[in-house]
Amino acid sequence: MDPMQGIVPGLAAAGATADDALPIVILMDELKHEDIINRLAAVRRLTTIALALGPDRARAELIPFLEKAVNDEDEVLRALGEELAQLVDYIGGPPSAHLLLPALESLAAAEETVVRDQAVESIGKIAAVLAPHQVEDALVPLIKRLANGEWFTSKTSACGLFAHAYPSVRPEMQDELRKMFANLAHDDTPMVRRAAAGSMPALVKKVHPEHLKNEMIQLFTELAADEQDSVRLLTVAIFLALAESLDSDTVKSRLLATFLQLVTDKSWRVRHAAATQYHALAKAIGAGGSPAGSSVDVPVMIVAPVAAVDPDLVHAYVALLRDGEAEVRSAAAGQLPAFAVLVRDPGTVLASLVPCVKDLVTDASQHVRAAIAAQIAALAPLLGRDATIDHLLALMLQLLKDEFSDVRLALIAKLDQVHSVIGIDLLAQSLLPAIVELAEDKQWRVRGAIIEYMPLLAQQLGRDFFTDKLGPLCMAWLGDPVFAIREAACANLKHLASGFGPHWTRDWLLPQVIAMAANPNYLYRMTTVLAMATLAPVVPDDLLRAHILPTLANLAQDPIPNIRFNVAKALEALAAPLMNAKVAEAMVPVLVKLGSDADPDVRFFSQKALRAYGVPTAA
Repeated sequence: MDPMQGIVPGLAAAGATADDALPIVILMDELKHEDIINRLAAVRRLTTIALALGPDRARAELIPFLEKAVNDEDEVLRALGEELAQLVDYIGGPPSAHLLLPALESLAAAEETVVRDQAVESIGKIAAVLAPHQVEDALVPLIKRLANGEWFTSKTSACGLFAHAYPSVRPEMQDELRKMFANLAHDDTPMVRRAAAGSMPALVKKVHPEHLKNEMIQLFTELAADEQDSVRLLTVAIFLALAESLDSDTVKSRLLATFLQLVTDKSWRVRHAAATQYHALAKAIGAGGSPAGSSVDVPVMIVAPVAAVDPDLVHAYVALLRDGEAEVRSAAAGQLPAFAVLVRDPGTVLASLVPCVKDLVTDASQHVRAAIAAQIAALAPLLGRDATIDHLLALMLQLLKDEFSDVRLALIAKLDQVHSVIGIDLLAQSLLPAIVELAEDKQWRVRGAIIEYMPLLAQQLGRDFFTDKLGPLCMAWLGDPVFAIREAACANLKHLASGFGPHWTRDWLLPQVIAMAANPNYLYRMTTVLAMATLAPVVPDDLLRAHILPTLANLAQDPIPNIRFNVAKALEALAAPLMNAKVAEAMVPVLVKLGSDADPDVRFFSQKALRAYGVPTAA
């Protein structure tokens, strides 16, 4: 019997009219529509159906229907799994939430991974509102059925549910769940073991430390020795979870050896997983004494020559920095400053890590060089001025001359950290040629990237030094053949004007921009319009009246129509700030004149601008 047949009679018995029932019946029909778009739309309206039916009828009729509606295309099933978790409040709240589990159980055993993942996520949301007796009576049996299923699909879903049920059940049932999880972790199918390894960190955080020592550490050790590297690489996260839940002595005595095994694993993917989180791993092992919440971007001066990291961890990290795979070296390089903070001893950093840095600076892979370029500057606050000058400065200058622009840009973005330690003078001689070379790179995206760093460099170099050495370069970008560069150069001038103040803007910047308005090349004059419009919101009113508005008024008489209508567009965009500064009336006559221009585009944009100033125009 079609479960929809009970909908209309039931509504009639509840006093609903046929008109009330019709939309619901239509929605239910759409769940069986041949067009997937209609079915998806119906699934997304399940809460509407449930609300119209009320909690009693939703439990009696909608849920049974949905339990039978799990044979559909993956996109519909995924949406169904997502929406089922939203129905709790519509079927009577948490006391009835367990009624949604059977439908989700079917989805959790589906063939498609995204459907199973969504079902597990939704079951987890429902589990959060279940009472302990509901967990024991409904969720745990569901986990057992999935874990004992014939196919790996249901078993993989079961792995993700243990952590949701474990805290709410009695100790004897917890023992049973741990054994069941261990069986899945030893399953013959690699996909199931992988799912168990991926889900184990969440379970570890719920298990009592005594059970972690007696059972979970052994399970972790076995997974870390799994024949599949896709399983082993997931044990890095398990190690972190165990280390956070156990005392330092246990971690060092029972986990350190396995961790070092992962770092030297034969699979580069496992080594890469360890390298990516090496700082967190080393800290978890017991590298106490590092500043709470320390960041590689925060200068931390090291004063106590006492190593806080086990020498084995330093040796393992060096091995990662010298790994045979470029991906591993790049990942390890990304951990360099944070790990150096844990080491604490500048002598150890200089003896063990800096030689690796020297190798990475000349690495054959540009990606590795870019990775070390992004991190090397953060070592300066750790080592101090003298060691930075003696050991790092030459390496940074070498990176600034690298043939690949990404390497140079990565270092330039972090030079403020070096500046704070040794001052900019020691870098300026080699820094400026590198910036000039990047600014003239044949790829416009590289030129655009260096423009983004100009405000930062301006702050580091100071007004006078920047104006003398890099000011002409900033002006030259205004004549770049690529519009995106000219636009970025105008935005850069806005930042510089804000940073260096009105006197610098009046005496140095505006005269050069105004001079471009007389350039015979119309692109320079067009850029002048853009530059003036960009600068207008950040300059004082006196500069606005004396320089920017007169320049725009002159350009409004340019023989090129494109320039004239761009002046009109710029004035429209500036309507609000000009009116706030009470200087808008000076530009109204300019726009009125443009409103009678021979060019139709100029007339259109000028009339549009006049309306922004509150001046009526002819329709």
